[in-house]
Amino acid sequence: MNSQPELWRLSAVELARRYRDGSLTPRAVAQACLARLDAVNPQLNAVVARRDAALLQDADAATARFAAGQPLSLLDGIVLTLKDNLLTQDQPACWGTPALREHRSAHDELPVARLRAAGALILGKTNVPEFTLEGYTSNPVFGTTRNPWNPALTPGGSSGGAVAGVAAGIAPLALGTDGGGSIRRPASHCGVVGLKPSIGAIARGQGLPSLLLDFEVVGPMGRSVADVKLLFDALRGPQAADRHSLAAEAARGQPRSGPLRILYVPTLDGAPVDPEIVANCAQAARRLAELGHTVTEGAMPLDLAFMATAWPVVGQVGLAHLFETHPQWREGASAKYLEMAQQGAAQPAARLWGILETVAQLRGDCARLFREIDVIVTPAAAALPWPAEQAFPPVIAGQPVGPRGHAVFTGWVNAAGLPALAVPAQPSSSGLPIGVQLIGAYGADDMLLDLGEAYEAQAPWAGRWPPL
Repeated sequence: MNSQPELWRLSAVELARRYRDGSLTPRAVAQACLARLDAVNPQLNAVVARRDAALLQDADAATARFAAGQPLSLLDGIVLTLKDNLLTQDQPACWGTPALREHRSAHDELPVARLRAAGALILGKTNVPEFTLEGYTSNPVFGTTRNPWNPALTPGGSSGGAVAGVAAGIAPLALGTDGGGSIRRPASHCGVVGLKPSIGAIARGQGLPSLLLDFEVVGPMGRSVADVKLLFDALRGPQAADRHSLAAEAARGQPRSGPLRILYVPTLDGAPVDPEIVANCAQAARRLAELGHTVTEGAMPLDLAFMATAWPVVGQVGLAHLFETHPQWREGASAKYLEMAQQGAAQPAARLWGILETVAQLRGDCARLFREIDVIVTPAAAALPWPAEQAFPPVIAGQPVGPRGHAVFTGWVNAAGLPALAVPAQPSSSGLPIGVQLIGAYGADDMLLDLGEAYEAQAPWAGRWPPL
């Protein structure tokens, strides 16, 4: 048996196997994860709310179930974290804002309820930017989260605390949300795997209000594709109250065999991309070709120009609606978000209606495109991690960029409702992680996971740990 201090290094899949053969108990792993949390979280500020006593109590219950030969699921006894915009009945959901510092829910939202029913062990909540609307992770309540590979740098956002915790070994799995790349870009910045599922693949319900229409989904993060798949399988499935989940179940793809038609897109409309990201993602595309797939390089065959102007409007209108329906949350919100809400309230209804029509057109265009190809591959982010307190990198590849310059590859995938998987590519020359994004047709989540697992076998990274 591994000594206890090293149990935090084990994958979720390995933990599930060892629980079943009796060589390890959930109690021992929970204790090891808490010890790792104590050791590294002061440097990172990844976990902002803990439930130590409840975690150990839950771990004892899971240990008893395995002793009786009655585990609840493959996820039973596995430690994970929750992003601090997911509602739980036993912890606040602060959402990174003083406005909700003490906000508590009387219930778990649906994905959290499914985790508890599966026997997962919830360690605590991970840090987010205010209202989860930024691509880095810092807020007035809990402060700044740092990247395990270089604590002077950001892990990205808005699932920055989640990926930092996984990369550092605080927990093998994390559950977060992705409304414009908030799982995939942080995963790429921290060298872990992140899945943004098809809209509805993981049913949602009884959560915080949406700020990004139906673009935001719940998704898993882990140190390997197999671990991410384990969590995804435990959470997926329809729920009658979420009509998107019914559509996702109907669209769920069948297992694929044979070579895939892959389009590698190195940039969008000439947007600047860090040279090392360009080189290492091209290498990842070549690895996919070496697996026997047909890989071509070219421009994105979709008109995505609307994203640059539409994306800010969606968040602004979402905040305006939030403060209109929950006026008490306006008190304590940072001035930046109050101004955004004011801008949203000033938008004409016709503007939002036009965005909805454009999104519907994009979804139709994607359905037609994926009849001709199977996978689109892009970098997951256009920039390497930047200083932790900085909201975005102002320059990429020597060119000035705006707040979404680093995020050009991800937001359109949310608008289109497609699944996308971020997996690590070759790191930069300084050792900073780089991620590549695999995008599939609506419902093709399983195909992407299979492709990611095959790629991972050719380019393993799970044994690479940050020097904390």
